[in-house]
Amino acid sequence: MDPYSMTDTVAVVTGGSAGIGRAIVKRFATSGARVVIADVDSEGGEETIDIVEAEQGDAVFVETDVTDAEDVSTLVTATVEQFGGLDILVTNAGASTGDDNLHRLNEEAWDRLVDLNLKSHFLCAREAIPHMVESGGGSMVHMSSVNGLTGIGLTGYTAAKSGILGLSKLIATQYGRHGVRSNVICPGTIDSEALSEKRKAEWDSQTRQTWYDQYPLGRFGRPEEVAAAAQFLASDAASYVTGSALVVDGGLTAGLPQSLESRMYDADEKPVASQWD
Repeated sequence: MDPYSMTDTVAVVTGGSAGIGRAIVKRFATSGARVVIADVDSEGGEETIDIVEAEQGDAVFVETDVTDAEDVSTLVTATVEQFGGLDILVTNAGASTGDDNLHRLNEEAWDRLVDLNLKSHFLCAREAIPHMVESGGGSMVHMSSVNGLTGIGLTGYTAAKSGILGLSKLIATQYGRHGVRSNVICPGTIDSEALSEKRKAEWDSQTRQTWYDQYPLGRFGRPEEVAAAAQFLASDAASYVTGSALVVDGGLTAGLPQSLESRMYDADEKPVASQWD
């Protein structure tokens, strides 16, 4: 049996109307899962459903503000009533809009960023856990960021994304005996629709190359590459993986920026096969 198969599973994906979330919905649905898209963007949610159905997948949309406890409760209740259970929860919704350096960030912006990027994960997990425990287990995949691993900017976003790592470990240790697994994905910069628009509007070629140069693979990631990691963690292929963080960042957090590497070690010079003969 294919350990990556998601046949007969029920999954909720928050922030599934675009970008990484949409890629996860598509991958899960085409792998056999029945997927519930939770998002405030109803238009994007319907577009995602059209994409999934064109590939013979099964997805529905539930308009949900994941920072609102009542909305999240309604989402999970509707999922269980319609599909009979909840096997997989992907807490992907998040954004860094309005973030800044700490001394310029006001309290209102901080609260908004933490609510969306951390509190929402707590609310969704809290509602999902009883159903997963009752059915004998389940898998949670929480979307953090490389910002959660190292201080590279964005105050509220970085603090919240770091908090996700601790929250996921807590879930793993408290509910593992009930068969609930909890893991985190930490993506680097992903070339999603929103980022593409920002690049077109603000980035010249030099700025873009400076960004690319921070990544040993020389490019940004694709939503589909994060979706593949999510499928692994959610599926039986990762049946003994819990409390972990999977970094999907093209090498960003592995070491020094490539421009400095190149100057120090001639890293751009191609190796010669016979060099050590």
